[in-house]
Amino acid sequence: MTGIQLTSGTFADHEEIPRRHTGEGDDVSPSLTWSSVPDGTSELVLLCEDPDAPGGSFLHWLVTGIDPRSSGVAEGEPPPGGQEWPNGFGRVGWGGPMPPPGHGTHRYFFRLWAVSETPPLHGKPTVDAVHRAVKGRELASGALVGTYQR
Repeated sequence: MTGIQLTSGTFADHEEIPRRHTGEGDDVSPSLTWSSVPDGTSELVLLCEDPDAPGGSFLHWLVTGIDPRSSGVAEGEPPPGGQEWPNGFGRVGWGGPMPPPGHGTHRYFFRLWAVSETPPLHGKPTVDAVHRAVKGRELASGALVGTYQR
């Protein structure tokens, strides 16, 4: 499986996500750029998860149906053609990092999958449900990790 290059103009891989993009700041989604989406992709799926959350992996952003011809998303905007889903805070769209104070550094995995068909998701999918739904449909993927602590 080939790899998608996923980057942000807001933070570098394994670097701190600026406060502006967190629940303590303006809570706006960061800009993202991607390339190397393979031919035959029906849509892109974007997920941001915090595997370090106390109750298990926490969903910060889920977007399906992203136009495979797109090359990124601007700060504070939904990806082109995408459908945003409820996040772990119960709101549709981006929900920025807000780890418990004193809990240490959390990692935020931004994952972008190129899929051959729409993954079967319904209601308020969990991180695990998204991973299961994408499995077997992915043509390529890319990841970017940001960090944050309070």
